Formats: sequence, structure tokens, C-alpha cells
Amino acid sequence: MTSFDSAQQRDGRLGVGLVGDAPFGPVFAAGLAGAGHALIGVAVSDGSPAERVAAMLPGAGRLTEARVIERSELVILAEPADRLEARIRELTELGAWVPGQLVVHTCAEFGTAPLGKALDRGVIPLAIHPAIDVTGTSLDLARLKEGWCAVTAPRPVLPIAQALVVELGAEPVVIAEEHRGRYAEAIETATSFTRSIVQQSTSILSEIGVEQPGFVLSSLVRSAADNALAQAQDLIIPDDLDDAAGQ
Repeated sequence: MTSFDSAQQRDGRLGVGLVGDAPFGPVFAAGLAGAGHALIGVAVSDGSPAERVAAMLPGAGRLTEARVIERSELVILAEPADRLEARIRELTELGAWVPGQLVVHTCAEFGTAPLGKALDRGVIPLAIHPAIDVTGTSLDLARLKEGWCAVTAPRPVLPIAQALVVELGAEPVVIAEEHRGRYAEAIETATSFTRSIVQQSTSILSEIGVEQPGFVLSSLVRSAADNALAQAQDLIIPDDLDDAAGQ
């Protein structure tokens, strides 16, 4: 967790603003702050979103959406998928966007297409989604350092999206605009299936009197997942090897 003092920011870094209540927003902002970027301010709702900001971004100033966007070189638009396009439309009608600023959303389902109205106002659109089970806490920052983020952006600015991911400590994987839906399906399948299986297994152990079934299963679940992932990797033949075999 990072406290923000503009005097401590390194030269050449971006001014980052956070707009929206999705749990990954404060994590994203905290990760960039840890890399030396300056937090300009946040526009979040009261309740849980404000509590997450207080925990992840102590000292961050709460401003209006328009003021956050006006002052920021990079805007993190932390909205759920079912609200993303509506929020972009609202902010566009508000006249909030600044030509040349970076605007990044974090929804798995979409590339940069939903940012079209903002793009018409001259922003640079990026889509970055963390391939982790987000908690909205500092635990996510640790998990990012051994995880991946999906990145989608126009080719000229794709290196910017990739660099932001690297600054979070994660590895970028490029997902084409037309494949974001299938990417989101894969993420949702892995997440929901894992939760379901763990819940079923812990319930069975609880029924037979096992105390702390989650701890009993923890090593098993992790090792089984690691083994399955290793086996899946062994089954994938890189494209360049395919090409070489055909020559």
C-alpha cells in the first residue's frame, strides 16, 4: 500500500486518475504508484469502494469524475462490464475527456471497442485485464507478480499497454480485439469451476467431521492445478515449431 506525495514521484511519470468502483481499480492505481507514477485523485462511491481506496491508496484525494479526468494523463476506468459502455457514454456527454490522454478499462470481455466514443474525443484507448481472481486488496499486488494480464490496444500504442503491465509486476499477453469474448469465457470457466469444486469438496469433508477442510485441501488443490497446467503446457506446440515442421 502506497501513500502519495507528489514531491516523491520520479520525473517523466504519468499522472494517474481512478474513476469507478470495480475492485481492481485501486489495485491497478496502487501498482502504478509503486512504479513511480503520481496519483492525481479518485472518483469512487461511498461504502465499500471508498473503503478499498482508503486501504489501498491512503492519502488519495477524492474528486469529481470531471476533475479527475481533466487532471490525469492516464485514466483508469474501473467499471463492471455491464456498465462500461454506459459510463463511457455518460462521461463523453459530460465532455470530460482530454485529447491525448490514456484511458484504460479492466473488463475481460472487451477490447477497446467500447471506448469508441472517448476515442472520438482524442483519447488513446487501452484494455488491460488481470488474469487473477481479484480481491480488491493488497493480496492482488502479490499475485500479479506471478500472473499475466491480457492487453488489447491499437498497434501503435500496444507497447504502452504492455509496459504498464510490466510495471505492475505481471506479464502481458496480447489478446486480439475479436478474441476478447473467448478470453473472458476461458477466465470465467476456470474461476467458476475452481470455486465450485473447492466448495463441494470442503462441504463433503465438513460433513464427515473434518475441521478446517480448506486447509486440508489447500496443498492438494494447488498441486493438482499446477500439474494440470504443466500437462496443458506440454500439449501446446508453439506456432514456430509447427512452421519448422512443415518446412
